[in-house]
Amino acid sequence: MTRNVAIVEDDAGIRGDLEALLKISPGYRCVGACASAEEALVQIPHWRPEVVLMDINLPGMSGIECVARLKLKMPDLLVLMLTVYDDGESIFRALKAGASGYLVKRLASDKLLEAIQEVSAGGAPMSCQIARKVVQFFHHAGPSEEVSENLSPRELEILDLLVAGCFFKEIADRLGISGETVRTHVNHIYRKLHVRSRTEAVVKYLRKG
Repeated sequence: MTRNVAIVEDDAGIRGDLEALLKISPGYRCVGACASAEEALVQIPHWRPEVVLMDINLPGMSGIECVARLKLKMPDLLVLMLTVYDDGESIFRALKAGASGYLVKRLASDKLLEAIQEVSAGGAPMSCQIARKVVQFFHHAGPSEEVSENLSPRELEILDLLVAGCFFKEIADRLGISGETVRTHVNHIYRKLHVRSRTEAVVKYLRKG
């Protein structure tokens, strides 16, 4: 299965590197690349990619605003923020705008491809620097007043690993359980939080805070 990916990045060198990576990687196809949010709002609805790699610091309109506007036109579009910024405000603004993951540009190419795979499978990948801030937020949020939303110690442990960017197999290996058991716990977590994804869980707790 080929994953169609679009790029929104104003740095010509980085944009070219991302295009080259997708071109040489089996199972990925770059359907187009834009240098600004304004161009992306015109082109991406025509290209119909599954995943967009979006820079946050664009000339003119920001990447966060671009995500919000694209999601209005294309609700099912998956967006990975790829940026040098790892401050908490930018992370949560991007998630609230509709981003499905948040990665720093220093991420190795193989990790970037894994992130595209994960977001296509319904995950919300975050690089380690980002994940630490998200985990801190969960830890400081405190238990919910709704008993049904309180997670068990094992569920909290798995949630920490999920937001740290771990795949199900990595979580299973670390905890010494099966991948199917991990999947069952994740389903329980989402049901208790009344969400469908990691990103929704982060945004929900952000709003409660």
